[in-house]
Amino acid sequence: MDVLKKVPVREQNAKIRATNFEEVCYGYNEEEAREEASRCINCKNAKCMEGCPVSINIPAFIHEVKEGNFEEASRIIGESSALPAVCGRVCPQESQCEQRCIRGIKGEPVSIGKLERFVADWARENGIKPEPPKQKNGKKVAVIGSGPAGLTCAGDLAKLGYDVTIFEALHEAGGVLVYGIPEFRLPKSKVVQKEIENVKHLGVKIETNVVIGKSTTIDELLNEEGFEAIFIGSGAGLPKFMGIPGENANGVFSANEYLTRSNLMKAFDDNYDTPIMIGKKVAVVGGGNVAMDAARTALRLGAEVHIVYRRSEEELPARVEEVHHAKEEGIIFNLLTNPTEILTDDNGWVRGMKCVEMELGEPDESGRRRPVVKEGSEYEMELDTVIMSLGTSPNPLIASTTEGLEVNKWKCIVADEEHGQTSKEGVYAGGDAVTGAATVILAMGAGKAGAKGIDEYLSNQ
Repeated sequence: MDVLKKVPVREQNAKIRATNFEEVCYGYNEEEAREEASRCINCKNAKCMEGCPVSINIPAFIHEVKEGNFEEASRIIGESSALPAVCGRVCPQESQCEQRCIRGIKGEPVSIGKLERFVADWARENGIKPEPPKQKNGKKVAVIGSGPAGLTCAGDLAKLGYDVTIFEALHEAGGVLVYGIPEFRLPKSKVVQKEIENVKHLGVKIETNVVIGKSTTIDELLNEEGFEAIFIGSGAGLPKFMGIPGENANGVFSANEYLTRSNLMKAFDDNYDTPIMIGKKVAVVGGGNVAMDAARTALRLGAEVHIVYRRSEEELPARVEEVHHAKEEGIIFNLLTNPTEILTDDNGWVRGMKCVEMELGEPDESGRRRPVVKEGSEYEMELDTVIMSLGTSPNPLIASTTEGLEVNKWKCIVADEEHGQTSKEGVYAGGDAVTGAATVILAMGAGKAGAKGIDEYLSNQ
């Protein structure tokens, strides 16, 4: 065994997986997990924990994996995380815990994410569930949104004995975990629904088809429904567009709509009467994880797919693993390219896209080099579908129907980072509703902070 290198993870063959929606990565088996765990040097001052937004005791759970005590490893992770099987699959460990791993200084870091996934999958397959609280404290808390922030906050509060109800606008719980991330990265029934069931096992109630701001309001929950505190984890589901000519044409989607129709409405499955227009040649504009998800979904639905991104590969915000998988599967990358107009036929359908080539200038406020147009470089791409993946912002409905709830110029709810406290007493918020679109694990960290803030607030009542 080479201790400087990670134990490789088995994956579906790229040519085969590009034609199906089955999970790409197979994860570790018991032998592989114990071998990988043995690479951990069990640092006394574990830097990896500093990189974890939910503060999992990483050395402790990895030690138990090495010893073959998988149930104890599951218990340790469960103290900090309500969604370990999700995080083990979609968390950007390479820029968080694994980036700080001491083993990574002279070799490859320990594969912390894959070990977390192994433990969570083992616990699920062996019927291990989190322990519900021994007694309730009689205090009611409402959580708005059943995505990663809401589920984490609800789970933490339930463990402390609170009577927690989650209100979800859609017909199915899970938020971005069910509508945003494709099946081939995050299986819904096998993984997401099981982790939601674990949260419910703690005593959390989930009410679906409740749109806060329409069905009821924050003020009504506080003043009429008997809730003593509220956590808003409603996410950021409002898509952004470029504002270029032709953007309203038939055949232009937001990545949000495209992925929701595939993931939540099962457009990819012939057994469901919810098809989506695929297109023979698709361009996905953007370079983040959502863009990769949309592109790889369109590919599996039968299209030739291009990623169109205005910066170079170095500046791609998507995870390296997602870019690597996309390339393996045959996604074509048109980098240093920016759309200027979507072209339509006489019936208003997409027929192509005008683009310009870019070159990188000086760094902008984000630290990335600013792209500038290369003179005389305009050309046309023939297309029949365009998917815009340019980020999202929070739906303004909740803030606009809540008295005294402050938002910033991006319509994000203003909340204290440490505790999630908003401008309205008893109301806390976190995740994409506060930060704009970010990662699952950062939303979970915000959910934990919100639970802590609510507990401190209600304990002093």
